[in-house]
Amino acid sequence: MARIGIDLGTSNSLVTYWDGNESRVIPNVFGKNLTPSVVGVDDDGNILIGDIAKERLMTHPNLTASVFKRFMGSEKEYELGRYKFSPVDLSAFILKSLKDDAENYLGESCDEAVISVPAYFNNKQRQATLDAATLAGLRVENLISEPTAAAIAYGLHQGEDESTFMVIDLGGGTFDVSILELFDGVMQVLAISGDNFLGGEDFTKVIISDFIRYNNLEGTSISEKESLALYKKAENCKKDLSKVEVSSFKIKINEEEFSYSLDKNKYSKLCEDIISRMKLPIIRALNDVNITPKDIDSVVLIGGSTKMPIIRNFIGKLLGKIPFTNINPDEAVAIGTAINSALKERHESLSEIILTDVCPYTLGTEVVETIGGTMESGYFMPVIERNTTIPVSRVEKIYTIADNQEEVRINVYQGESRKVSGNLKLGELTVKMPPGPKGQCLHLRYTYDKNAILEVIVTIEATGETKRLVIENSPGSMSKEEIEERLNLLNDIKIHPRDRSEYRFLLARGERLYEELTGDRRMYIGQVTRDFEEVLDTQIEHRIKKAAVNFNKILNDFEGRFNF
Repeated sequence: MARIGIDLGTSNSLVTYWDGNESRVIPNVFGKNLTPSVVGVDDDGNILIGDIAKERLMTHPNLTASVFKRFMGSEKEYELGRYKFSPVDLSAFILKSLKDDAENYLGESCDEAVISVPAYFNNKQRQATLDAATLAGLRVENLISEPTAAAIAYGLHQGEDESTFMVIDLGGGTFDVSILELFDGVMQVLAISGDNFLGGEDFTKVIISDFIRYNNLEGTSISEKESLALYKKAENCKKDLSKVEVSSFKIKINEEEFSYSLDKNKYSKLCEDIISRMKLPIIRALNDVNITPKDIDSVVLIGGSTKMPIIRNFIGKLLGKIPFTNINPDEAVAIGTAINSALKERHESLSEIILTDVCPYTLGTEVVETIGGTMESGYFMPVIERNTTIPVSRVEKIYTIADNQEEVRINVYQGESRKVSGNLKLGELTVKMPPGPKGQCLHLRYTYDKNAILEVIVTIEATGETKRLVIENSPGSMSKEEIEERLNLLNDIKIHPRDRSEYRFLLARGERLYEELTGDRRMYIGQVTRDFEEVLDTQIEHRIKKAAVNFNKILNDFEGRFNF
């Protein structure tokens, strides 16, 4: 049984496999590497997938659906003839088609897959992808973020011993930015950001809007078939402007012919607002890890829309670097999924690498704040911040707000909004409190792992009593025994970094040297020890590891020079 890699894209999807030496794209029944992410229904009620469905977008728009990836995790419904489909159903058709193509090509069953998802997908969107895979008959060992898959495809993990790089993914409907770091054999995602409603489609729509303005068609009734024809003309115009200075087209609307011409300079001006939207997630990702473009060693562009010169020019100017584009941007993610699958099978032809990921969204709880002398509920207190490396465990203190408060309700949320009403509720638990004055302390610990299992443990400080809640991203995919086994493996990360033996040992060495030295040397050791303690208090693992290496080097240097 072969394990496959799948890039389930907004506009196009691909399936790949590892042949023992390299990742290969599997062609579909038409001999094409790209399968359009389009699903349709014919007049007899038969389901049409990929190229056939795409051909019918213009002729049968009411029986065809596309760009449904944008609505994964939502309640949106598509009515195609006598059928009603969710985005999960439509995605399952695409995945099943890719699975069938792989089985026909390889001559064996392909039931296991690694599937890529946008880095900025939240829990609901990731769960929707897993649900689609299940409907397609696929077992998904893990979901890999698209930028991480692309980084693997480019072989960045086999480059220098230490490097920081940015992957920018602009597909048909989503935009992702990821900052990754290679350090000591570990490829770690430091930050992700993006916009799930920004993609190549938007660069086509500005041409459509300008065409309508130019021809004074505002308010004119345009049929669905004519709208699709106009979209195709605008799409071709966009592609032409990657090769020529001026592109033109003609189209009939309401039996009248209209013409339109666009040059590169005007197109760049039309796209200024979209480019500005692209800039925000890039800056946000840089700010989240407190670095500047100068700290980025290399930039990788993926996604078909990055072929546009205006995108490459914008990225080059913003980051001051010429991006890598030597792999087909349409295929880079899919190639990376197959490599990731091979890494999991520990193929000897691949060098060993450890991959880490981050929480795409902040996890926290609802708290009460005092506003104008009045207590007001509904505010969000982060416990695990977005872009924290996983697995992770964090603890925060919360307090009762009234004398003899009988219970505390812990509402668990995911999101970035200051108020919980703007975030996604994941679950809740209630803790019964012993009698006592207001201000009783509870320790709230969140533990989150790569399988998207969130464990919430609340401990009453006064009694030591605990209450526990486990939230799964994909209920039913793991048994209770498997979940408990996984959480037991994470027990070590529930120890505060200050209490871990390797870091306690470094602090003990620092204290000893402080006692043995005098003057400026003593002051210096005291300062670097305090600096290391401050990093430990952040509970941010990748920062702690780097600080520990540096602190250990300083201690070794002093011990060597002064024979301690």
